[in-house]
Amino acid sequence: MKNCIVIGGGAIGLSIAYRLAQEDFSVSLFDEHEVGTGTSWAGAGILPAATLKNVDDPYEKLRGYSHQLHPLWAQQLKELTGIDTGFRRCGGWYIARTKAERATLIAQRDLWEEQGIEVQRGDRQTLLQHEPALAAMESRDIETEAWFVKDECQVRNPRHLQALKEACLRLGVEIRSHHKVERLEWDNEQLSGVVVGDQTVSAEHYCFTAGAWTHQMLQWFGLPNGILPVRGQMLLYQMEPGWLKSIINEGHRYLVPREDGHLLIGSCEEEVGYVCETTPEQLDDLKRWAQSMLGEQLAQEPVRSWAGLRPGVFDGMPYIGPLSRHPNVWIAAGHFRSGLHLSCATAECLVSMFKGEESPCDLTPFRPDRYWQPKVTL
Repeated sequence: MKNCIVIGGGAIGLSIAYRLAQEDFSVSLFDEHEVGTGTSWAGAGILPAATLKNVDDPYEKLRGYSHQLHPLWAQQLKELTGIDTGFRRCGGWYIARTKAERATLIAQRDLWEEQGIEVQRGDRQTLLQHEPALAAMESRDIETEAWFVKDECQVRNPRHLQALKEACLRLGVEIRSHHKVERLEWDNEQLSGVVVGDQTVSAEHYCFTAGAWTHQMLQWFGLPNGILPVRGQMLLYQMEPGWLKSIINEGHRYLVPREDGHLLIGSCEEEVGYVCETTPEQLDDLKRWAQSMLGEQLAQEPVRSWAGLRPGVFDGMPYIGPLSRHPNVWIAAGHFRSGLHLSCATAECLVSMFKGEESPCDLTPFRPDRYWQPKVTL
């Protein structure tokens, strides 16, 4: 039986461990904190519409493949664990209230139509017919423009992670929370073990999936990389169930309604290093934006607020695949705002390669050492 150590217990790491265990790998998963409680937990669980139709871009292919997998995974996880991940095809409205937002939305519309994604154009009146909770929405520079994307979906991050963790345990994955990898041990170019506390743990394969913290781990390999932490902040409110039916998007901000009435409001993008805490200024800004959409319906105090550190990348392409100089080392990180959305496809592609099979998506553009240049002796 082949064995693998996975370092990082977010959506990516748990998904890879889950699929490896299904393929009869022996898997140990380590996380410095509690598995399933990091950045993947902190997101809103939006799965924007994606397709494989008329798609040439490698990133869009990965998105399209993962979007197809999510409903299948949700069903499989529920059958295995009994946990409903909250996967729902709820649809999403994309709203423009300024000239800049309208220009961005028009460009996005062209991409949707090119890929054959079903979209319906509307205006303020059309929007309010479907979402009367937005009746107090303020107008801005231009007349409100709204587009409805039927295939936008959502999952409930905490439940999805809980289901993945439970599935891993049922399939025999050894999960070790609060176990930090301190350093690596080598046998020439082959990684031979990871040191956790006073213990060295060895495997045939090692997969690093620690989100924004993967940047620091890649430095162990002398590997240049563009992963950096980008903080996002969120608010959670309790509203009446069914009060809002679909996801509402405006620029990078969104309202995400859950079936039980919980409403998530996000988010922002802040480069503040590894500082994962909320700020009154940003939370107030998020609340003001939400009130511009919902009016005094949002007068009450939020139930909760939190922050998360997304793994941003300079070129917008995550790092997925083996290291050419260390073929038993695998990387899956840098998915930025799309870690949960891309997690299924990332896992399927990597596990195919672990088994020596062809990946369902070409991972060459995502190779982790794409910026590494060998030294040339003159």
